[in-house]
Amino acid sequence: MSHLRNATIALFALATPALAQPSGEITVYTSQPQEQMAKVVAEFNKDYPDVTVEIFRTGTTELMTKLQAEFAAGATPADVLLIADAVAMTQLKNEGHLLAYEDAPLAGIPADVVDPDHTFFGTKLITTGIVYNTDLVETAPTSWDDLRAPEVAAQTIMPSPLYSGAAVIHVGTLTQQPNLGWGYYEELAQNGAVAGQGNGTVIEAVARGEKAYGIIIEYMAMNAKAKGSPVDFIWPAQGVSAITQPVAIVNTTDNAEAAKAFVDWQLSKTAQEQSVAQGYFPIIEGVAPPAGYPDLTSLTILPLDADKLMAEGEANKEHFADLFGG
Repeated sequence: MSHLRNATIALFALATPALAQPSGEITVYTSQPQEQMAKVVAEFNKDYPDVTVEIFRTGTTELMTKLQAEFAAGATPADVLLIADAVAMTQLKNEGHLLAYEDAPLAGIPADVVDPDHTFFGTKLITTGIVYNTDLVETAPTSWDDLRAPEVAAQTIMPSPLYSGAAVIHVGTLTQQPNLGWGYYEELAQNGAVAGQGNGTVIEAVARGEKAYGIIIEYMAMNAKAKGSPVDFIWPAQGVSAITQPVAIVNTTDNAEAAKAFVDWQLSKTAQEQSVAQGYFPIIEGVAPPAGYPDLTSLTILPLDADKLMAEGEANKEHFADLFGG
């Protein structure tokens, strides 16, 4: 009888196909730089060769505007979102646009970067600090207050929340701090500080010596420094704002399996190690930060009331535009 049972199991095994690997096409909307995303897709395809990934890349603020227009028109081609901040993702979740992925692989992922309803998941930590041109600056700044001096503010450039999601979070965070507030930005504007578009415009201006100082996300400054630009970067002692660049699946996707595979991969150790190579703080336990970066435990992450920021987001952009144009 046991021989018959074993034969039956063997025949069943032969007749049962292996689980199909995800395949087809997905479109990823992202704010991560295009050059980096090309490398992300190349690494992803080593594990999921049958999935074709199309990338649409722009700043988070513009990307959100595009998404809202597409939702209003009835459809978006986006399957996956990989954008700068959890506040934008929370807005999309509250509007009912994100798919809950209950079985996402979260081993080693801190709970504070995961949406409690499992609609989005942080993939890295990105902080904002101060870049400066080492040919133009003799004494490095150490705090946000150092940018207040008229001769410093006049040589300072920053990204605009009208374009950059990281800037939305940064402006929202600093203006919520009692010792900074909107008075800080008003002082910078009065003393000649300017706003570009995204963080890319900031590093270009500082690296070329058009401006001596910039407010910027750390990896752009540190990557430019590593490539030989005359810049250096400091994490202000007062504290830094931070974003987690969450990944999420749009609930209208027509290829949920491939979209879930992309989320799985973003949360994997392989992806985290690639993020470190691209200059990001990892979020997974056991992966070291990039060379030259401080230990995360040594940084002060400034508090942010996300609900307050969502409520005041448009007013913040308008106030910023009144001060700096846009």
